[in-house]
Amino acid sequence: MIIFAYPLVFFAIVIPFIYRMLLPPIKGMHGDALEVPRPFMNAVNKISAKSGKGVAANLDNKTENKLKFTLLYFIWALILCSTARPQIVGEPIQIRSYSREILLVVDISTSMLEPDFKIDNKRSDRLTVVKKTISDFIKKRTDDKIGLIFFGTNAYLQSPITYDKKSLEEILYAVDAGMAGNSTAIGDALGLALKTLRKGEDLEKKVIILLTDGENNDGSINLAEAIDLAGKEGIKVYTIGVGTDGALIQSMFGFNIKVGSSGLDEKSLKEIAEATKGTYFKASDTKSLEKVYDTIDNMEPSANEDIYIQEVKELYYIPLSAALLFALILVLWTRRYKR
Repeated sequence: MIIFAYPLVFFAIVIPFIYRMLLPPIKGMHGDALEVPRPFMNAVNKISAKSGKGVAANLDNKTENKLKFTLLYFIWALILCSTARPQIVGEPIQIRSYSREILLVVDISTSMLEPDFKIDNKRSDRLTVVKKTISDFIKKRTDDKIGLIFFGTNAYLQSPITYDKKSLEEILYAVDAGMAGNSTAIGDALGLALKTLRKGEDLEKKVIILLTDGENNDGSINLAEAIDLAGKEGIKVYTIGVGTDGALIQSMFGFNIKVGSSGLDEKSLKEIAEATKGTYFKASDTKSLEKVYDTIDNMEPSANEDIYIQEVKELYYIPLSAALLFALILVLWTRRYKR
């Protein structure tokens, strides 16, 4: 479909007519021409007729002027057509708006080695299951930018926000429990995550997913400060508490027995989520952990399906080229008759 970007330009098409109607004709620079005696004019015509260039052989001046004016007007119309920017516009194409920035904050303290989860009905430690679940989550979010923070006694930004999912998975599977220390500094991890994401605009499109199996027992930022900071930043935080309700030990008879408490500070994790308009989830086994990430995936859609684009091809150069061509013809025509 051909459209004009600036169709109002065509109102200027009447300017030449207005100009011609309102302004008086231009007289000679030196007034009226002197009257030439008729016998002399007859002699000139006879001489011109012999050479084949008599007055009768030329175009009538009035007809010639009309033709020149018509050509000038046509050139003017072509210039207006070019200025109006004719375009070929294609069919609307639906696209997705890729806007989510997700920062995964993962606890890798030594307590994540607790073997109270299962993979394929085989006993496995928490961190191994978390790695697999996060890997599946990353693969689903193909259109989002994702980053990684690991924390224990200290918090480290292992991968800034990126589209490079392959590198993310390599970093994820290379980490081991205890690499960041044995204790748990949730406050420092959350503070680092907020500092990483607060750069730029569209904070409502940025999300933190914080996973831990313990309580804040180390670090330079206490949990109260971290919660207050998170509430002020305006970045949504989903918190995930991992682990069963008690430590799992194996007795001398081969039975798995839960003893003690999990050490998970669910109250603080709920406060973090509430302060940032996020949600707290509890994952006590592999299935529930997978369900948590599936729920977050559905709660944070990665694309806006209501955006459309149209391919536009500019055609202004066609009438502009035609105008230049006809202008050249007019110049050559005028010079020919001046000889």
